[in-house]
Amino acid sequence: MISAGIPDFCFKTWDFGNLDVSQAKTPEMLPGEYARSGLLRGLQLEARLGVNPFKFGFEGATDTHTGLSTIDEDNFFGKFTTYEPSPERAAHAGKSNPELKIKGPGGGYYSAAGTTAVWATENTRGAIFDAMERRETYATTGPRMRVRFFGGFDFTVDDAKRRDLALIGYSKGVPMGSDLAKAPKGKAPSFLVYALRDPMGANIDRIQIIKGWLDAKGNPQEKLYDVAVSDGRQIGADGRCKISVGDTVDLSIPSWTNTIGASELGTVWTDPDFDPSLRAFYYARVIEIPTPRWTAYDRVKFKLSLPKEIPLKTQERAYTSPIWYTPKG
Repeated sequence: MISAGIPDFCFKTWDFGNLDVSQAKTPEMLPGEYARSGLLRGLQLEARLGVNPFKFGFEGATDTHTGLSTIDEDNFFGKFTTYEPSPERAAHAGKSNPELKIKGPGGGYYSAAGTTAVWATENTRGAIFDAMERRETYATTGPRMRVRFFGGFDFTVDDAKRRDLALIGYSKGVPMGSDLAKAPKGKAPSFLVYALRDPMGANIDRIQIIKGWLDAKGNPQEKLYDVAVSDGRQIGADGRCKISVGDTVDLSIPSWTNTIGASELGTVWTDPDFDPSLRAFYYARVIEIPTPRWTAYDRVKFKLSLPKEIPLKTQERAYTSPIWYTPKG
């Protein structure tokens, strides 16, 4: 399992997962620090060694040093005592290393913690650990979204309309954290993905599927696809929706309204670029509509004037454990 919080998961303990990077420049991160690059390295090692040492699942965690595990933006008590609630914490300057030209994260760059969801057969210690061992887990940046992700070769568009998604998913495919067998001749893998909003949280903006693979020369490649979007927006031929969901955040309160986005989204997506001879992995990412960050709550509570580079909004998200495809013999 990999625990972290930056897109798409970082091996470091810095927790930038909720940041809208269009609003702020985040500290530099090295390629090897992200889980996605770890997954790609796993494919490369498997091609050389015959085994993938980085076939891990995703889980979200707090990484706090205060004895508290608060996860909500409106109840953020900081990662450690330096950043417990105070008028100074949001604009506090982080540690830097001028010699290495690295600027550390300031107080405003830390985000409230994540959570782990486990699809277990029952609510017992044994069943939960069994589910974690088979990587049937997903991570969120805090909200309690419900997310399903199955892969197979026989899903149809109508399957996404069913209310018995678990029955359909397990009977026609494999769940998050699993492996797909050799593709039947002439078939590409399809993925049944569904997300239901947190009952006390924000609506959903979109669902994405991230694909990583090794090309014919063994070079790692990756691509992001928007597969389901809210509010009647359209996905282009390139697999992306260029239209923003919008923004209902009122920073003067702060709060937001669920008048945009969707309470649930789901679809069946088939890989349009599938090559049965190439190793690949797929995982789903669910993104909420914009909501206030803890910095916005501090700004109102302490009547602050914060620097422009400190983001006040975020789009919370969830990440499923991957499904791997490995060509056989």
